[in-house]
Amino acid sequence: MNESLSAAKPEPGNGPDGTVKYYKRDFWSQENLRFTKPHFRLEKAARIVNRLAGDGECELLDVGCGPATLARFLKPGIRYYGIDMAIQEPAPNLLEADLVKSPIGFDEKQFDIIIAQGFFEYIGTYQDQKFAEIRDILTEDGKFIATYVNFAHRGRQIYWPYSNVQPLAEFRASLSRYFTVERSFPTSYNWNHSEPNRQFMRATQMPIMVSLPVLSRIFGVEYFFICSKQPG
Repeated sequence: MNESLSAAKPEPGNGPDGTVKYYKRDFWSQENLRFTKPHFRLEKAARIVNRLAGDGECELLDVGCGPATLARFLKPGIRYYGIDMAIQEPAPNLLEADLVKSPIGFDEKQFDIIIAQGFFEYIGTYQDQKFAEIRDILTEDGKFIATYVNFAHRGRQIYWPYSNVQPLAEFRASLSRYFTVERSFPTSYNWNHSEPNRQFMRATQMPIMVSLPVLSRIFGVEYFFICSKQPG
């Protein structure tokens, strides 16, 4: 849900008494507007989805879809559904729900591809529960794509509303309890803890889908995890 990071705010997601704070619709209705214009991670996510979908038809659920910008970059055969705290423009294929309080799902449908980008940094202690809910609505041969910030970056910055900050290895260990991680690689490499903005760097890094020893841990901004379903 967020591409840029800022450390100039309180500790991530915590209230003044140390409890985890979850931001509600009044926050997300404004925050989501920042992502109407496609950003680097979203465009790369669309490339991954289109490649996984192939030439056939499939149904995709975008968890934490924001303004549903991803739909604009998908192949015609991909039937898009989105769910978010704050839906900007209501539509039959979009569902507004508080995913901390409500289970992830859409009319009891099963999905061939589920993507959650920029979502897990905001769900506090509900991470494992949300993995389980996603597994339950993924088809047996479906694919789950998740992103997570690399908090081991050399210039680590933490966006202030985050409520789920942990080492990448811990996130992957939790993910692996519900899914088989088939591939993982950085969304991009950058000296600064932000996605590339210059056209040359965007074009150069868009096709890169590999993890490099040492360099990925230090310079990888976020990570993609491409997963298949484990038995419940």
